[in-house]
Parts: sequence; C-alpha cells; structure tokens
Amino acid sequence: MTEPLRKKFWTRPLADLNASEWEALCDGCGKCCLNKIEDEDSGEVVFTRVACRLLDNESCQCAQYDIRLQFVPECIVLSRKNISDIAYFMPASCAYRLRHEDKPLADWHPLIAGGPERMHAEGRSVKGWTIPEFEVDEDDWEDHLIEEPH
Repeated sequence: MTEPLRKKFWTRPLADLNASEWEALCDGCGKCCLNKIEDEDSGEVVFTRVACRLLDNESCQCAQYDIRLQFVPECIVLSRKNISDIAYFMPASCAYRLRHEDKPLADWHPLIAGGPERMHAEGRSVKGWTIPEFEVDEDDWEDHLIEEPH
C-alpha cells in the first residue's frame, strides 16, 4: 500500500480496515464512555455527564482499556460485526458511526487535525466535565442529563 493511501485509511469502508486502523479511527473524545439512558418506549437515547468508572476525565481515555471487560463486563466492544446494531447508541460525531453511515470525519478529528488538541480546545471531547459513576447513584442519573455533546 502506498503511503498516501495508508495515511487516509479513514476514508475507506470500515470492512476494509485492519485491526490497527480500526483502533486508530477512534477520536478519543470519551463520549462513548458517558452513561446513557434509553427510553424503553421510544428508543430515544439521552446522554448523561456520568462517565464510566474507568474513564480518565482529563485524557478522555479508558484507564484500563486492554482489560476493561474485567472491570466493566457490560462495556460494549465495538466491532465490524456489531456496529449496525450499536451505531444509533454512539454519539453522532463518533468516527465509527460516521464511517458506518458513509460520512466523512469531522475536520477536528485527530487523524485529520494531527492530534487531539483541536478536539479538546473546541470542546468536542468530555475533557474536564464528567462525573465518575461511582459518585452518582444510578437512580439519580436523570439528574445529570445533557444534550448530546457536539
């Protein structure tokens, strides 16, 4: 593969990505680690400020990514096989969701912008404003509803 094609792997269909490209597609915003509430009747998904216990609020990364399922068995492991079933649950700006919907990545995405600085500077990540789930009883998550982060 030529270098220019390798650099723009994010423009290819998800099915064509290798494992390292799949992982690199993640923008690292942390939005998928926000706890969400799904209305059983309407199917509407709303986000909360309450984050997974493993989310580092400053780096927006999972503190135990490689072994996260040992601590959070309900963590969703996004894959090519399940993205069709899960994409609706992901943030609208999620690179996996965008590519699944055959849309381009946002210009602030770290792969395009050259790093995460722009994403954080524009407030497109959860950096600095989440609440760890161990500080909020699940019955009180509704008190922390937010509009879907950009």
